[in-house]
Amino acid sequence: MNSPSTTIKKDKVVVVSGAGLSAPSGLSTFRDNNGLWRTYRFEDVASPNAWKKQPQVVLEFYNERRAKAADATPNAGHLAIAALEREFEVVVITQNVDDLHERAGSTKVIHLHGELSKARSTEDESLVYEIGAKPIALGDHCEKGSQLRPHIVWFGEEVKLIDTAADELADAGRVLVVGTSLKVYPAAGLCSVAHDEALKYYVDLDAKRKVEGFEVIQGSADVILPELLKTWTR
Repeated sequence: MNSPSTTIKKDKVVVVSGAGLSAPSGLSTFRDNNGLWRTYRFEDVASPNAWKKQPQVVLEFYNERRAKAADATPNAGHLAIAALEREFEVVVITQNVDDLHERAGSTKVIHLHGELSKARSTEDESLVYEIGAKPIALGDHCEKGSQLRPHIVWFGEEVKLIDTAADELADAGRVLVVGTSLKVYPAAGLCSVAHDEALKYYVDLDAKRKVEGFEVIQGSADVILPELLKTWTR
């Protein structure tokens, strides 16, 4: 929770985004009726145990996702968020592993769950490489000779940027949570960090429940955000 002494910055916007924001760009979500976890079990493709047991399957899964992400383009929701930087300090905290926020023009993006366009060493996680849309193959090694893996936070791994994200959120004057089911922790707990005095909005296609302190708007992010965020600008 935020400290009672925290002073909010009225010109600071923090956006917390999830897969529902990238869905209109053609990228699959995880938990809806056609989501990725209906096709794959996360234990088989997105866990350290899966990497140990069947690295080729894991690489193929992420190689496919990387290629699809590279082919996708930012939608009106991404562009509306990026446009806020003309008048606000904007920090995007995303659960998404695509780079659509950056390609839309957002300049400060915190990727809680990693980035598809990067690979890292299995021996030294500080060795991270930009690979763009290129696939990772077994036998692709870092400079220390260990296998490269997707730069993704798998289930069971530590979300190392969560404290950084919480610190950014605590003093935001406006908070927008968009396209996330708010079911995956620790990211889902970020809503509780938002300051009591901040303006808070939750936008999601399936937003059917109340989120304490937030105005809930149900609808597709690419339709809702351009109109909503236009009202924020002077």
